[in-house]
Amino acid sequence: MLLILVLVGALWGALAGLLVPRAAYRLSVPSGEDRLAETPEGQPIGSWVGLAHEPGGGWYGPRTAGVATTTALVCAALAATTGARPELGVWLLLAPVGVLLALVDFTVHRLPDVLTLPLAAASLALLGAVTLLPEQGGSWMAALYGALALSGAYFVLFLINPNGMGFGDVKLALCLGAVLGWYGWGVLLIGTFAGFLLASVYGAALVVARRAGRKTAIPFGPFLIGGAFVGLLLGGYTA
Repeated sequence: MLLILVLVGALWGALAGLLVPRAAYRLSVPSGEDRLAETPEGQPIGSWVGLAHEPGGGWYGPRTAGVATTTALVCAALAATTGARPELGVWLLLAPVGVLLALVDFTVHRLPDVLTLPLAAASLALLGAVTLLPEQGGSWMAALYGALALSGAYFVLFLINPNGMGFGDVKLALCLGAVLGWYGWGVLLIGTFAGFLLASVYGAALVVARRAGRKTAIPFGPFLIGGAFVGLLLGGYTA
């Protein structure tokens, strides 16, 4: 049964990952600018859903094969640790959006409201629906408290040091706090710590490689998402 879940998760992740690069390309613009509506060759992009491929030409945006592979591995790992509990469906729905947000933040250092705010609402709504199903492994109230607590903590950090913690990170924390809080305060703390640890290691590596200074801004969102992924793996395994 678990092997089937892992295979289904990987297949879902690969298929969803094929659609991520087009959206990532369109959203990867500086704050205040219009979303991209044309390919690099000037061809109009008809919709948000589809492959990042020029009509009769090449691919654009993030490498589709790499993105699809990454999303497949993420979804497979979530399936392997969560098992047949109903919250797995929520994790699989949210995972491709997390990959999308990470790509956009790495590219232009911003987390678009069009993704972060609906993601927060969707995570709480979906987890609320999961509580109606048997054998779920968490608590919706803990998810709600986790969302408020993590976002509140990040808001304080934003007020203290806006250059270190962006307001997009504060809004992203609503979703991350919800999914981590679902499994309890311990998982929330571990997932949060893992995000800061990943960001610190990345920043230190850039400094050592002389590709950045100590005051160079780095995108924080991808590491917050990565930390939440670590927390979900732990929470799913121990629930």
